[in-house]
Amino acid sequence: MKTLNLSPRDPDFIQNPYAAYARARADGPVLYWQDYGMLAAFDAATVQALLRDRRLGREVPLDQRQPIPTHMTDFYALETHSMLELEPPTHTHLRGLVLRAFTSRRIAGLAPEIERVAADLLAQLPRDPFDLIPAFCTQLPVRIIARLLGVPEDMWPDLLRWSNDMVAVYQAGRSRVTEDVANAAAAEFTAFLRDYVEQRRHDPRDDLITQLIVAEKNGETLSTDALIGTCVLLLNAGHEATVHALGNGVACLLANNVPITSLAPDAIAATVEEILRYDPPLHVFERFAYEDIDLGDVTLKRGKKIALVLGAVGHDPMLCDQPDMFDHTRPGKVHAAFGGGLHFCVGAPLARLEMQVALRALFDHAPTLRLAEKPRFADTYHFHKLERLIVQV
Repeated sequence: MKTLNLSPRDPDFIQNPYAAYARARADGPVLYWQDYGMLAAFDAATVQALLRDRRLGREVPLDQRQPIPTHMTDFYALETHSMLELEPPTHTHLRGLVLRAFTSRRIAGLAPEIERVAADLLAQLPRDPFDLIPAFCTQLPVRIIARLLGVPEDMWPDLLRWSNDMVAVYQAGRSRVTEDVANAAAAEFTAFLRDYVEQRRHDPRDDLITQLIVAEKNGETLSTDALIGTCVLLLNAGHEATVHALGNGVACLLANNVPITSLAPDAIAATVEEILRYDPPLHVFERFAYEDIDLGDVTLKRGKKIALVLGAVGHDPMLCDQPDMFDHTRPGKVHAAFGGGLHFCVGAPLARLEMQVALRALFDHAPTLRLAEKPRFADTYHFHKLERLIVQV
C-alpha cells in the first residue's frame, strides 16, 4: 500500500491543492493518507463509484461507536438527527419528508428574493477597495436561508456565528477550544429552534419550518429533534458551501479574465458548473466501509474510513480535457461538488440558483470589478475558501 505524506495545513497545498491531487492520482489513485490515518481516493472513477456504493455509508458502524465526550453532547445531539450522518432506512424516511417541503417549485420561487437581497447588498458596496466576502458573499446565502426557514432575517449574524462555530470542527487542526465553541453554538441554536418550532406549530406561516412540521409520509411526520437537526443542516451545509463557492467563483472569473458574456442568461448555468468543477468549496467527504471492499491494489477493510477527495474529481484528466484550465463553455457537469448517491446535496438546486443570480447581479452592478490584491486561501481544509477577497469597483 502506497502512503501519502501531505499535511492539509502545508502552505503550498492550501494555496493550490490541485497539483498535489495530480501527484496523488498518478501515484495511486487510492493511497493511505498518513496525516488523516485513512485511505483516500483521488480519481474521478473511484470517487464517483464509492459515492454510490451501498457498502459504504456515513453512519458509524455499531462496533465502532465510541462514547460521546461530555463536552460535545449538544453538538452530537444534533448530529444524531442529521440526514448527513444517517443511512437507510432512517435516511430514506427523513430525506423523503424533507423533499416534500424543499420542492423545486419553492426553490425556484426564491429567485426574486435572491435578487432583492443581492440588490440591497450591492447598493451598500464602497468605492474604495474592500473585502467582498463579508460584504456580499457571506450575507446573501445566510439571509436567504433565514427567509427560507422563516426565522427573522435580522438574526443572520447569530445564524452565521452558530454556523461558523459548528462547522469549524470539520477543519484540520481541530482542538478542545474548537469543540467547546461548537458545542456552545449547537446548544444555543437548538434552544432557539425548539422555541421557534413550537411557535410555528401554533402559528403556521408560508415558510420551510412550517412545511417541515406538516410534511408527512406514510402517516409519519418529523419529530421535533429531527426537524431541528434538518434546519441546522440546511443552514450549515447550504450557507457554508455557497459562501465559499461565490468567493472562489468571483476570484476565478477575475483572475482568468472571463468575458462578461459568460454571465448572460444562456451561459450563466454552464459558467457556474465550471466554477464548481474548477475550484469547489468542499474537498473531502468521509465514509465508513460496512464490508471489505476491493479497490484494485488496495482493500478497504470493514469498519475503516476512506476520504473521498471531491475536490480532485473535477481536475481528473480522464473526466475532462485540460482540467487545469478554466473554460466557461465546457459542456456537462464534470464535478462532484455536491457529492453523489444517497447523500447528494439536497440544497444543490438552491446553491446553483443563488450563484447564478448573485454573480449576474454583481457584475451587472460592477462590470469593471477587479482584484485589488492577489486572493489567498485560508487554512481551513477540508473547506477550500478564501481568507479575504479584496476587490475594487
